[in-house]
Amino acid sequence: MVKSPTKPLTLEEFLKLPETKPSSEYINGQIIQKPMSQGKHSKLRGELLSAINEIVENRKIALSFPELRCTFGGRSIVPDVAVFAWERIPLDENGEVANVFHTYPDWTIEILSPDQSQTKVTGNILHCLKYGSSLGWLIDPGDRSVLVYPPKQQPELLQEEQEILPVLDLVSDFKLTVGQLFEWLKL
Repeated sequence: MVKSPTKPLTLEEFLKLPETKPSSEYINGQIIQKPMSQGKHSKLRGELLSAINEIVENRKIALSFPELRCTFGGRSIVPDVAVFAWERIPLDENGEVANVFHTYPDWTIEILSPDQSQTKVTGNILHCLKYGSSLGWLIDPGDRSVLVYPPKQQPELLQEEQEILPVLDLVSDFKLTVGQLFEWLKL
């Protein structure tokens, strides 16, 4: 049976759709579902969230969120970890964390899954940087590397265990080497 082409959805129409599991993203007029998280991906995401929030949350410096939908610049993406400076966290009318974030994260962290397109993920990081993010990481557990994306600078590939991963100035107390990051995968 041949289906007639359907009209592409607008961003506004996409945002009215029910959420999917795993999350879907709206990129350049297309709906792209993220792959299901696997073990290494989930372990690294959980450790990063805990380690970052342990340093910044009580001091109200920043907050990291897992799989948070961020809608800005014509896209709606769901970074694996989105870090927001405390004063930039959207609040609702009750002064609580808002459910909807129509802004970019200050720091976007993506963890590459085995079946995920590195180009698509890199595109999301570059989109964040274009609209105001201060830092992006692309972690590849498969080759134990981290591509670091500072704004308006050449990306840097970090693979040596002793290399210290650059972080946002506001979380400068967070020190992590490439070796420490991937050590989290061991039990």
